[in-house]
Amino acid sequence: MYVDDAVSGQGPSTGAVAPFPSYEAGLTTLLARDDRLIVMTAENRAAIRGLPTVAGPRFIDVGICEQTLVGAAAGLALRGRVPIVHALATFLTMRAFEFIRTDVGIAGLPVKLVGGFPGFLSEANGPTHQAIEDVALMRGIPGMKVWCPADEQDLLLGLDAVLSDPAPWYLRYHAGPAATTHHAPFEIGRAEVFSEGTDVTLLTYGLLFGECFRAASMLRTHGLSVGLVNLRTLKPIDRGAILTAARRSALLVTVEDHFLTGGLFSILAEALITAGLAVPVLPLALDERWFKPALLPDVLAYEGFTAESIADRVLRRLSQL
Repeated sequence: MYVDDAVSGQGPSTGAVAPFPSYEAGLTTLLARDDRLIVMTAENRAAIRGLPTVAGPRFIDVGICEQTLVGAAAGLALRGRVPIVHALATFLTMRAFEFIRTDVGIAGLPVKLVGGFPGFLSEANGPTHQAIEDVALMRGIPGMKVWCPADEQDLLLGLDAVLSDPAPWYLRYHAGPAATTHHAPFEIGRAEVFSEGTDVTLLTYGLLFGECFRAASMLRTHGLSVGLVNLRTLKPIDRGAILTAARRSALLVTVEDHFLTGGLFSILAEALITAGLAVPVLPLALDERWFKPALLPDVLAYEGFTAESIADRVLRRLSQL
């Protein structure tokens, strides 16, 4: 079994070095490098408060009107610009869905859609503000790519590559602290394999990578061979990493703060069916329900997505094999 040093705890990992100190600093650097870049928002400035003074006329706030935001971004893209669009994930992907599909998707424009507070990161907000179907919606648009960084370091590692890519992208924005050092340079369509396991492999993305990292360590204390994969981009998906895990492990576990339908569990099923593989799968997702609003630690505990809960659910499923 291969285990990365950062996972096994048996030595320091050299890690991949983040090229920027923060998301805002990264945008500032890239704006100076590429005059095609335009930063836009629908009054969602949490991650980019300092950019108006830096970007000047290349910073546009349209106010709380996401449809106008996407339509204007498409128009700018048609004129050779690369708009980086910021809005709350739930309103960006749902209220402006037709504009994304028709104006951006059909034309294949290089608009980068940055969805703030996706999934459990919406924490204390109710169902109207919970983006837990966003991956399903965005990956269903032909040509649209989907990126779900695990934390700030993961986000910074991939920022330049995604903004430079000519395709439209949806980014599930997450710039929280990292649970561990990421060891692999970012590559579009390539997962980050932290470890390979014969008993179980945890497949995850975004916010819940940190909980899965800790759950994997807990499972190893039970003498289990545990794989852990940070998928990074859900479209294009790294089918090779998924199928390798499927052939190696007795159980695959998908962990995501998204509806069961249309997210990673669906992606896994598509990959396995296409390859003609049958493997036991434990999907950990929201099944036909929104989550209970609370502070994030309480959301994770109540909904059963803490590291302890994940490890316990995996152990129970393994006992049934």
